[in-house]
Amino acid sequence: MTQENPSNNLTTIEDIQSAMLDQHYITNRSLATAIFLALKRRKPLLLEGEPGVGKTEVAKVLAELLQTRLIRLQCYEGIDISTAVYEWNYTRQMLHIRMLETLGNANNLPEQEIKEIFGPEFLMQRPLLQAIDPANQIPPVLLIDELDRSDEEFEAYLLELLSDFQITIPEIGTIKAKEPPVVIITSNRTREIHDALRRRCLYYWIDFPTLEKEFQIVQARIPEAPERLAHQVTQFVHEIRSMELYKAPGIAETLDWLSSLLALDQSELTEGPVRETMGALLKYQDDILRVGNLDIGKVLQKLRGVL
Repeated sequence: MTQENPSNNLTTIEDIQSAMLDQHYITNRSLATAIFLALKRRKPLLLEGEPGVGKTEVAKVLAELLQTRLIRLQCYEGIDISTAVYEWNYTRQMLHIRMLETLGNANNLPEQEIKEIFGPEFLMQRPLLQAIDPANQIPPVLLIDELDRSDEEFEAYLLELLSDFQITIPEIGTIKAKEPPVVIITSNRTREIHDALRRRCLYYWIDFPTLEKEFQIVQARIPEAPERLAHQVTQFVHEIRSMELYKAPGIAETLDWLSSLLALDQSELTEGPVRETMGALLKYQDDILRVGNLDIGKVLQKLRGVL
């Protein structure tokens, strides 16, 4: 019996915002609208933005909301079909051929036996094929993470999948999803994604959050943090984001830094622990040195004045 699709309960944009808030993901109406349309129109959603702003987290939260599997394909330079789509189980195929040899059939394999060797039982599904498997009872969430790290040839291969939710395997034919997966594609814009892929997607740019929104995110994700410390941390992060850094800290780094300060039993920002924990907030030595050259005591005094 086909299971009810949980997306049926997400009938409005407000439902999306409320449900994501329940999962401690605070979203504005414009992002919630993009997600709503992706679900309603069954179109892939391309999310771009700086690293650490919550693009990947959207897919994770959606999988929870839809009570379905999250299938993640992490892209990298040189990724190919055998890693992303499918691969033949050559070991099993060879064992099958040897079994036929013992039966005296190997030198004259019937057409049916050849088809068996390239049958579904010898096919190893990789993430993209898993996502469109017709056997899926509930469509999974397919996360194609950091597509910009892959090459243009792999990006071109995705066009059939994103247009028709199908993949053609020469030995078998075309495999098509009964129900399209929910597809989230992320990019950090280390290179431009081609127009042909963009046309197949809805698009949304996730920017660094406002100070107020980031404070809400911090409270939702780390509710045990003292309110004063949470305020100071978000204020400090926003101060240094205005600097010319090689890599400005994202929300993920804000949360990591606050967790590190809590692990040191800090209830408010003081200069010593701030300097000692910079590696939780900044990931490049040049940035750590640049922030370290600030008069941190003066910055903290300023923050205390604001709060």
